[in-house]
Amino acid sequence: MTITEITAVSRSRYKITLDEEIVFVLYGGELRRFHIKLNGELAKEDYEQIMREILPKRARLRCLNLLKTKDYTRKQLEDKLRQGGYPDEIIEDAIAYASSYGYVNDERYARNFIECHLQARSRRRIENDLAQKGIHRELIVRAFDELLEEGLEIDETAQIQKFLLKKNFNARTAGNKERQKMYGFLYRKGFRTDAISRALLLDIT
Repeated sequence: MTITEITAVSRSRYKITLDEEIVFVLYGGELRRFHIKLNGELAKEDYEQIMREILPKRARLRCLNLLKTKDYTRKQLEDKLRQGGYPDEIIEDAIAYASSYGYVNDERYARNFIECHLQARSRRRIENDLAQKGIHRELIVRAFDELLEEGLEIDETAQIQKFLLKKNFNARTAGNKERQKMYGFLYRKGFRTDAISRALLLDIT
């Protein structure tokens, strides 16, 4: 395997490219250990050691360190590890390892996120936020359904009233232009159109 590129990503870490397609990151001492030089050759046994011993161990540890401080979705962990220069197969191994201990659970993440934000955000906003974090829609819907069955309530009318109060908006005295502007603002926040219309005293019959 030919070393076609070596790029410094920090003072001690370097991105290595083999045959213009295989990419991973090593420390400076490891470059010396494996005699890695631009346009040089990386022995097959050295490559296998890097891919089977060095990178998996490092990626697993990185995963666990991230999860010490807060929960991450699977996609968020993938993005973090990819930013760290780990190849896809190493990323899969690290997340599978963390998942085997119950540290990565997208459904649990969705439930916790919903419970945390339900009083301040609309359901559509929460669904969009979770989707952006890589949670599959089926998991989001199931988490919502389970929480609602358990008695958790969504009061979008109360949430909208809080926004109106914060904006010093009086639905009874506002003109049409002000209503339209506020309608657009609330719609972008993800609130249902019928809830917005009732709050703004619009005719929805």
